[in-house]
Amino acid sequence: MKIFPTFPAYYNLLDMLGWYALRVGGIAVLVFLLLPVVVIIPLSFSDSSFLAYPIEGWSLQWYREMWNSAEWARATRNSFIVAPLATLLATALGTMAAVGLSQSRFFGKGFLTGLLIAPMVVPIVVVGVSSYLYFARLGLNDTYLGLVIVHAALGAPFVVTTVLATLQGFNHNLVKASLSLGAGPLQTFFRVTLPVIAPGVISGALFAFATSFDEVVVTLFLAGPEQVTLPRQMFTGIRENISPTIAAVATLLTLFTTALMLTLEWLRGRRK
Repeated sequence: MKIFPTFPAYYNLLDMLGWYALRVGGIAVLVFLLLPVVVIIPLSFSDSSFLAYPIEGWSLQWYREMWNSAEWARATRNSFIVAPLATLLATALGTMAAVGLSQSRFFGKGFLTGLLIAPMVVPIVVVGVSSYLYFARLGLNDTYLGLVIVHAALGAPFVVTTVLATLQGFNHNLVKASLSLGAGPLQTFFRVTLPVIAPGVISGALFAFATSFDEVVVTLFLAGPEQVTLPRQMFTGIRENISPTIAAVATLLTLFTTALMLTLEWLRGRRK
C-alpha cells in the first residue's frame, strides 16, 4: 500500500499547484491595481455633489459641467497642444538616435545609450526642479515651448527603446542595396528603413504621447496659469474643491488611455 505518491506524480502535483497559485496571485494583483480605477467610474455618473458611496441617483451633470467649464476647456486644449507637439519632437529625435546607434560602433556607445534613456529612471521631481531652475534663466518657464521640450525629453527614451528593439531584426543589407542602386541616405531612410520599423516608431510615439498627456509633476513646476493641462487641473481641483467633475475627467482619461494601449497591442500583433 502506497502512502505517498511516486516522485513524478508528486512533482506534477507541485507544478499544477504552482501554476494555479501563480495565476490566482496575478489576478489578485491585477484586481488590486485596477479596483481604484474601476471604483471612480460609477461616481462620475452620480447626482451627488460628493464622491461617496452608495450612489442614490444617476446623472450626467458632471460631464455637462466639465463640457461647459472654461477652466476644463482650457486645460483640455492645452493638453492637446502640448502632448502632440512633444510627441512629434520625441518621435523624430528618438528615431534618429535609435537608427544612429544601431548603425554605429564607437567607444562609449553603451554610456550614450544609457544617457539617452536616463529620463525613464531619473525621479520626476528631480527633472521638474532642474528644468525649472535651468529654464528660469532662459525665460522658458510659463511657456508652451518649455513644456514641450521637457515632455519631449521624457517621451524620447520610449521611442529610442522601441525603435532599437525593432531594429534588432532589421536586415541592413536592404539599406546597402538601396544605396548601391543610387538612392540617397534620406530617400533610403524614408522608403526602405522607415516602413520596416514603422510599428516600433508608432509604439514609441504612443508611449511618448501617453507620458506627456498624463504628466503632472513637471507641469506643476513649469506651467503658468495659461499652460494648465488636464492632470494639473485635476490636481488643483483635488486640493481646492473635490468635485465629481474630477471623476468625470478621470473616467474620460481612463478610456482614452485604454484606447491608446489597445492600439499599441494591435500594432505589436501586426509587427509579430
